[in-house]
Amino acid sequence: MSDREYWERHARNYDASLRWVLGRPLPRMLELASEAVRGRRRVLEVAAGTGIVTSAIARTSDSVVATDYAAAMVEALEQRVQDAELKNVTCEQADIYALSYATGEFDAVVAANVLHLVPDLPAAIQALRDVTKPGGLLVAPTFCHDETRLSWLVSRLLAVSGFPGHRRFTMQSLRSALEDNGLQVARAELLPGLIPVGFVQGFF
Repeated sequence: MSDREYWERHARNYDASLRWVLGRPLPRMLELASEAVRGRRRVLEVAAGTGIVTSAIARTSDSVVATDYAAAMVEALEQRVQDAELKNVTCEQADIYALSYATGEFDAVVAANVLHLVPDLPAAIQALRDVTKPGGLLVAPTFCHDETRLSWLVSRLLAVSGFPGHRRFTMQSLRSALEDNGLQVARAELLPGLIPVGFVQGFF
């Protein structure tokens, strides 16, 4: 099964599974993400999934283009946006490696819980950088599967179930990977949980 097929099949139970894994860090993650983009005119969200983060960042920024590469995810995303009456959100199907937006089009990019999933991390970060204006913001909260012994174990169990991860971060390795690819980190906070989330934001 390809990575994309996995997400197409799991769109229906995505919210439940994500909240099970993210239950503890989720409220703080949403708080930090929404605050990071406060007042931003134009925000791109990649790997938006079913719109859990979208709902938060839409309330503090002027406009959001929320994208995912799985059609089933975009369908669920559109339903959430419609139900919440988020008039400043546009939903689109888009691949992180083939973004069709203009160079420097966005003031900020939000890439929540996706960097551990992309096959080619430098290419993914460069794609995000290309569509962000010089000095623009990247918000990248990311699961840190290797941060604790428990998260290490949970991650291996997820892999057995077919979860399509491509790397396992710690907080430090996540920060280093972003810095190595040109991000000037302004905030890095570890959010404890079954699998902790490394909340990193910075500027290109």
